[in-house]
Parts: sequence; C-alpha cells; structure tokens
Amino acid sequence: MSKKNKADQRGFVFSTDPNFSFEEETGETETLPPDKQRLLLRLDTKQRAGKAVTLVERFVGTTPDLEELGKKLKSHCGTGGSVKDGLILIQGDHRQKLKGYLQSLGYKLTN
Repeated sequence: MSKKNKADQRGFVFSTDPNFSFEEETGETETLPPDKQRLLLRLDTKQRAGKAVTLVERFVGTTPDLEELGKKLKSHCGTGGSVKDGLILIQGDHRQKLKGYLQSLGYKLTN
C-alpha cells in the first residue's frame, strides 16, 4: 500500500480520488463562560473494582481549560483524579461538595 492512502484513526483505508487527503478534525471549541455551561455530576462505580468516582460531564471548551478545572476540583476536594475523554474524574463520592463549589464558580448543574 502506498503511503499516500494510509489508513487513519477513523477507519478510512483507501480512496480512488487522487486528490483525496485525510482532513484532521479540530474537535476543540472555544470555551463557553461558566454561566452558559450546564455540567452534569454523577457517581460511577462501573469497571473500577467497586470504587466510587465522581464524574463531571458536558464541559464545553478547550482541553487546557478542562484540565485547569479538573485541577481546581481535585484541589478543592483534597483527593486524586484525572481528566480523560472530556470527563473529569474525582476519586470518591464528592457530589455535594462539588455541587456547591461549581455553583460558586458560576456553573449551572443538570440533574
């Protein structure tokens, strides 16, 4: 197979169009202000050996802004966590603590 039509991450393997090229999608959008965002807090234990993890979902913005928010939330709760696939994972059940903190930052929460 020629290098010109190499497979990409989305599953495209071959094109008969000689001018075809894989266009990279920029999935990042501009970060919305906190009062325009509606975040979702939920508790998850699936595939975590029974350990509880608080998830913060539906953040609209760039990855650095998401990582910064994740760092603030981990620091506020005094626990570990990570930012993966547009989600903020906080170790333990911190829904009530995070609810108050996110609302003080101006974020709106959905149920």
